[in-house]
Amino acid sequence: MSQYWLWVLVVGVVVAFVIEGVRIVPQQSAWVIERLGRFHGTLEPGLNLIIPFLDRVAYVHSLKEVPLDVPEQVCITKDNTQLGVDGILYYQVTDPRLASYGSSNYVVAIVQLAQTTLRSEIGKMELDKTFESRDEINRQIVQALDEAGRNWGIKVLRYEIKSLTPPETILRSMQAQITAEREKRALIAKSEGQRQEEINLADGAKQASVLRSEGEKQAAINKAQGDATAIRVIAEATAAGVRAVAEAIADKGGLDAANLKVAQQYVEAFAGLARSSNTLILPANAADIAGMVATAMTVLDKTRQGQAPASA
Repeated sequence: MSQYWLWVLVVGVVVAFVIEGVRIVPQQSAWVIERLGRFHGTLEPGLNLIIPFLDRVAYVHSLKEVPLDVPEQVCITKDNTQLGVDGILYYQVTDPRLASYGSSNYVVAIVQLAQTTLRSEIGKMELDKTFESRDEINRQIVQALDEAGRNWGIKVLRYEIKSLTPPETILRSMQAQITAEREKRALIAKSEGQRQEEINLADGAKQASVLRSEGEKQAAINKAQGDATAIRVIAEATAAGVRAVAEAIADKGGLDAANLKVAQQYVEAFAGLARSSNTLILPANAADIAGMVATAMTVLDKTRQGQAPASA
């Protein structure tokens, strides 16, 4: 009976050793092992064996990227303006041993260092500059934390400012400045629009004037060409008539016929003047009338004499 209990005791001790000695570490985790109070090693993800009662898991670290809020704090800018600033940083444990023994609390350490660096960087800038230099502030904080984090076994991946909150009076003045700037841009845009409109109207009037003058010029050219053509046609007709008269006069009896026609028209002209007015117009030399009549009678006599032999 005593032997049975002995075996039970042995089996119990073995089971206890197995249970206490087997450790399964999750993925992206690292367990720091101490043996008799001193650092012994780090357990990697998977199945691991330790010596029960001699080894113990002293620290458990996650190797994942961890976000950490940085509480809001009041910073003073270069132009003595109070500014409430908060942010968020992202870190990752890279050395489990240093993370365990490099600092008593590396989370508090990096938060405090982030706030200190933030106050220092904002103190170098004026209020307006802080809103424009968020990226630069973030880079400076990451650089400072990364240098200190090497001793703590962590790496700060990035830092982001979440909000910059100036006092209420500053907010109101900034809003008024923004409103004034927008109104200024609106007035400039309106004046530019009016200026462009006037330029467009002037260009339109100029083009219309040019087109109108071109039209008037073309019309004048066309009229001049038409007048020239008409004058040329009249001149050609007159020349043709003169040539015909000259040819007729050159024929036999043509000169006498011309004299008769001139005398006849001369007499008819005076007769017309006498009928159309109570005033009688006489030539300066009255003998001209008699001469013209005598010429006409002579031409008639010659014409009759010429017709008589022809009829005989």
